[in-house]
Amino acid sequence: MTGSGPSSQPQSVDAERKGRKVKIRKVDVTALDRPRSAAGRGAKKALTPAQRERQRQQRQLYKLMDQLTDNDTAFEVRLGRGEKPVTVRQRLLRAAADRGKEVAVRKAQTGNAFVVGLMTPERRSNRGRKRASRTS
Repeated sequence: MTGSGPSSQPQSVDAERKGRKVKIRKVDVTALDRPRSAAGRGAKKALTPAQRERQRQQRQLYKLMDQLTDNDTAFEVRLGRGEKPVTVRQRLLRAAADRGKEVAVRKAQTGNAFVVGLMTPERRSNRGRKRASRTS
């Protein structure tokens, strides 16, 4: 087939017709050397209400992790409407990792909540592969 239709033409020609071509111009070399200012990249955007809520929750979780100091301390974290248990559990574990703590997160017996405490050998899950016995 010989290309006589519009689809057989190179895309650059098609883009030129629609006014979408790359513009190249020569600039002073100092444009490369000067440091980029924050104003040049645009001002910092305001946070959305959802982002503000996530930050507030993150601060709460950090405060909770700071209060976990011994194995006898535990907290219940109740989920609000619209919060997904998987997401909240993930945020709990992330906050603990950020604070350098290993925590046990379990479903609470009552309602839509989690119980959080420091990890101990008794609280460690025994799911997964069994450890190989060392008999050599």
